[in-house]
Amino acid sequence: MNQPKMPQPNMPQLSMPELNTPRPKMQRPNAHPPKMPQPKMPQPKMPQPKMPQPKMPQPKMPQPEMQQRNGHHWKSSAACVLALAGALFFTHAAAATLAERWTTLRTEQPKLGIRDAARTLGVSEAELLATGIGTTATRLADTGHAPREIMRRALDLGKVLGLTRNENGVIEVTGVASRLPEAKQGDDGARDAEKEARELNIAGGYLGGPIDLRFHFAHWKHAFAVVQPGKDGTVSRSLQFFDAYGTAVHKVYLKDDTKVAVFDKLVADFRHPAQDGRLAVLAAPLKAADKPDASVDVKEFRQAWQEMTDVHQFNRIVAEFKLSREQALRLAPAGAARKVTPQAVRQLLEGASAKGIAIMAFLGNPGVTQIYSGKVGKVQEAGGYFNVLDPDFNLHLRDKAFRAGYVLQRAGVTSVEFYDDGGDLVVTFFGVRERGKPQPPAWIELASGLPKG
Repeated sequence: MNQPKMPQPNMPQLSMPELNTPRPKMQRPNAHPPKMPQPKMPQPKMPQPKMPQPKMPQPKMPQPEMQQRNGHHWKSSAACVLALAGALFFTHAAAATLAERWTTLRTEQPKLGIRDAARTLGVSEAELLATGIGTTATRLADTGHAPREIMRRALDLGKVLGLTRNENGVIEVTGVASRLPEAKQGDDGARDAEKEARELNIAGGYLGGPIDLRFHFAHWKHAFAVVQPGKDGTVSRSLQFFDAYGTAVHKVYLKDDTKVAVFDKLVADFRHPAQDGRLAVLAAPLKAADKPDASVDVKEFRQAWQEMTDVHQFNRIVAEFKLSREQALRLAPAGAARKVTPQAVRQLLEGASAKGIAIMAFLGNPGVTQIYSGKVGKVQEAGGYFNVLDPDFNLHLRDKAFRAGYVLQRAGVTSVEFYDDGGDLVVTFFGVRERGKPQPPAWIELASGLPKG
């Protein structure tokens, strides 16, 4: 029992440590016994048999748990690394996937516009447009006063098509934005006046010409130059602006082929340093609910309405009483806001076309309001919209989404407004009149004859 050979049955378990010793010495059958270090070789390592002891059943019981914990930590760390790496490449992969989905959608629905395509794909229009960076789109500067400066330079483009839209309406006007003549050399007073007027023109909008705009640059965030195949083999060049939520604010399409170099120079001068398709857009906030009518000082509000001396004072009054625009119409003085049917917009445009009545159409969004002044020609329903389709003026109204219209009397001026199902203003109409002169009787008659809602 005390023989040293008793441990020998355990020798096979040393097969793993034996791999660390030279095989020839351990397994050579013809080795001389005196040279065999067997007694000595195992002896120093005889304590080593305790090394397998962690394999004893009792230690093994906790070991799997430790391995699971360690494995969990390792997997968590690896997951963090992978997540971090994925975050760096997510946008590129997502953009590539989005581009592919859009390509498929365009194949399936070739007439689908980019705004509706974006809605179908569950992204913003700006994000969808950004998938074309490097091919059809170039991202433009968006910091500081970049949007204002781009629109200032756009005055050099000559004939353009200006396009503004909201959820249920689009207005397109083609023409040359008004530009004041240069002051004569040496006429410092005229030059200063011209400079001041030019600054005002850009600060407030494009004024006094066919491209009639009112800017609210606080809502302009992202900008792109887009060059892509157009209709009939032509090339379409445009400047497109979006708000922080990726919603289109305004678009300018070049219509003068002699100004291509001017367009290209503008794009080069305002090129954004990041052209990788990554675009951070915010989630659009929910629309705030109207304040309860009971909390409004209706008497004071109606008095303020009746004291208006200029229709432009209306927005200030609405803001002062913290009302939504349509709520203000509901609380208006008697006879100041007559409700009409949503489809009365068709009767208005058809009547203006048939009778040759010049109108003003205002259509906008938080970032810009675009205005058309003039007569209306061809009107028809097409593509889910009721449209004006004239050479230099197009108006597209999704009137089936309208909730109500109102004929308003403010500061002696008659106007007609239409609101959609969400309570948002879609379009406003006035009769064209010269400053200081009464409204055309034909316009008053047209507005007064609209069917009661």
